[in-house]
Amino acid sequence: MHRLNAWLRRHPMVVDSAWALLVLFFGVLAAVEQGGLGGLAVALAIPALMVFRRRNPNATTVTAVALGLGQLALNVDPNVSSVGYLVFAYTGAAFGAPWVSRLVVAAGLVAGPLTLWRTESNATSPESTSDGYWVRMMFSAVLMTTPFILCWAWGRLTRVRRAYLIELEDRAARLERERDAQSKVAVAAERARIARELHDVVAHNVSVMIVQADGAAYVLDNSPQQAKEALGTIASTGRQALVEMRRLLGVLRTAGTAEEYVPQPSVEELPELLEQVRVAGLPVDFATTGDARELPRGLELTVYRIVQEALTNVRKHGGPGVRARVAVDFRERDLEVLVEDDGRGSTSEQLVGGADGHGHGLIGMRERVGMVSGSLDIGPRPGGGFRIRAVLPLKAAK
Repeated sequence: MHRLNAWLRRHPMVVDSAWALLVLFFGVLAAVEQGGLGGLAVALAIPALMVFRRRNPNATTVTAVALGLGQLALNVDPNVSSVGYLVFAYTGAAFGAPWVSRLVVAAGLVAGPLTLWRTESNATSPESTSDGYWVRMMFSAVLMTTPFILCWAWGRLTRVRRAYLIELEDRAARLERERDAQSKVAVAAERARIARELHDVVAHNVSVMIVQADGAAYVLDNSPQQAKEALGTIASTGRQALVEMRRLLGVLRTAGTAEEYVPQPSVEELPELLEQVRVAGLPVDFATTGDARELPRGLELTVYRIVQEALTNVRKHGGPGVRARVAVDFRERDLEVLVEDDGRGSTSEQLVGGADGHGHGLIGMRERVGMVSGSLDIGPRPGGGFRIRAVLPLKAAK
């Protein structure tokens, strides 16, 4: 039944044709009984107009109004087919242009009085001069006009309801488009976040492992003990990389399984990070100033990753004999993170493209700082070397 109704809504001409055939059948029977070609012509014309009323509502409605006036002018008696005029009163209000709707309501208001006047003018009544005659005439005119006005009002209600449904469909389509756009933005943001985490974890730990592997290969023949220590560092760094990867994968899992993984790195774990860097052969000085306090988890991770990425850059581009310094300053309204070295610094290409030459290092760092509404200053250090300075607001921590 639902499919049938949907099909009929998509093919309204079929419904209109069925009603037109019904009006045609009874209209022709009535016209034949009345006799006369005028009644038969009206009985044929009204159903024909009904078939095309929704395809051409303006033309068919105006034609129906003209047909009704012609029927009155030619003194053609109404029959069953005249019910079609009510259909066009509805059609003009529901589907026609505004001027057609106004024409229909005007025709409906005069249809009753004109029909009654034509009927009475053809008959002589001795009661035409009585006091109650005109009261009955007015009452009859109102009764004959009421069906047209009701059909017109029904058509207006249909038009308003259809406009409301179109507006709802349009709003639903806009909301769906906005939802899809928001989903794409969320997916892109999540992919960028995962890419930053992957880069920070892999770049840092792999660079440590490469440095240790090169050192082990260099001293393998002359100092087996140092080579053994370097291999032990490689193993521990690899295990640390696996721990970091598990942390990242925990973000991608459901809330029930994410609890199995340890929290994300924080400022408190900076000493462990610096010790790992020192073991890898990079001397690092570390200092904190101000009143250390608990930070939001997102800010904690941002500070950790900035220091991690900056020290990875120092190992890659600082050159031999480079030293680094890390300073964290807890101020009243913000937190300053400073990482600088006394090495040969980075070329302009590396500064623009990123620490790894592909734009992921420094770009990811800028994205992290931007997510917490902070500022990042990256560039050569006066007197030689390179400096990275990040200022992160602490409003969220209050």
